[in-house]
Order: sequence, then C-alpha cells, then structure tokens
Amino acid sequence: MMELEKIRELMQQGTPMEMGTELLQAFADYNEEARKITMEMNNRYHTLSEVRELFSTLTASKIDESCILLPPFYTEFGKNTKLGKNVFINACCRFQDNGGIEIGDDTMIGQGTTIVTLNHDLDPKTRLTATPSPVKIGKNVWIGASCTILPGVTVGDNCVIGAGSVVVKDIPANSVAVGNPACVVKSVTDGKKLS
Repeated sequence: MMELEKIRELMQQGTPMEMGTELLQAFADYNEEARKITMEMNNRYHTLSEVRELFSTLTASKIDESCILLPPFYTEFGKNTKLGKNVFINACCRFQDNGGIEIGDDTMIGQGTTIVTLNHDLDPKTRLTATPSPVKIGKNVWIGASCTILPGVTVGDNCVIGAGSVVVKDIPANSVAVGNPACVVKSVTDGKKLS
C-alpha cells in the first residue's frame, strides 16, 4: 500500500484521484480501516478519553486531551484531519477529509456538520475523477449545527458560521456568515452589519 505521507503529499498538490490508480486503491484500503474504527466508536459506549484514543488511531495523529469529540462521527479516510487544542466536535458530523481538513485551536463544530474536500468534474466523461482541495478552519471559530463546508474553503480566525449555512467560498477572519451560500453579514468584533 502507498505510504500515508506520500498520499498526504499528493493530496496537498491537488492530484486527481482517477479510477484504476494506485492512489485510489490506497484510499480504498484506508477506507476499510476508517469504517472499522468509526464502527467501533459509533456503536458502543466509550468514555471521552477512549473516543480521543480511537480518533487518534483514525487520524494517525495524537489528539490533544483538551479536545472533546462526541460520536457518532463519520469519515471515509480519516488520515488527513488535523485538530488543534481545545476543539469541540459535536455528534453526527461527517468529514470527507481526503483533501485535508485542518481545524484550529478553540474551535467548536456544531452537530451534523459536513466538511467536504473532494469535488468531481461536471463533464460526464471525467466525472468519476475526484480532485482534492483542503479545508482550513481557523482558531476560535464557531460553526453552527448542520453546516456544510465545501472544498477549498478557508474560514478565518474568530468567525461564526450560522446554523444550516453552506460555505462555498473563503470567509475572512472576525466575520459572521450565514445562508446558502453563506454570506458575511457582520463583524464579530463590533456586531455591526457590514455593507
């Protein structure tokens, strides 16, 4: 199987995942592992410490003891998610992290949030090819319940994303954004609406 660091490197470069390639086969192998870990995490009671340990195995990185992760949690890869310290992820979140998901310190992810890092071509001839694009969520961000964050998006530090929003483009730091597509409506620093 392809080395994990090589896979992460290819994803950071935006290498397309095409049918019949070694890269796609590696993802299929890691998907098997991710399903086993999430099945264990989601279908039995575990203490918060045990959940962090399972999440550390899932992500192949040490999850800080300040983080709180509430199952159920769903992912198809798991190995390309990076969490800062004091991150809270509520129940029923779905992270498609093939392209990479980075979540900064002191960030809260609301229940039922979906973060997507792969996109497909519009052209039916090449639609089965998936292209990765990372999602970066800054520090001290609050993402409300049932949001969807799409590939390539950066949410700046201190932002608030209103419940149910669909984030299709970058949100600048210190902004409140709501809607589908999410639009910046005011600043978190002074609460005033932006024109």
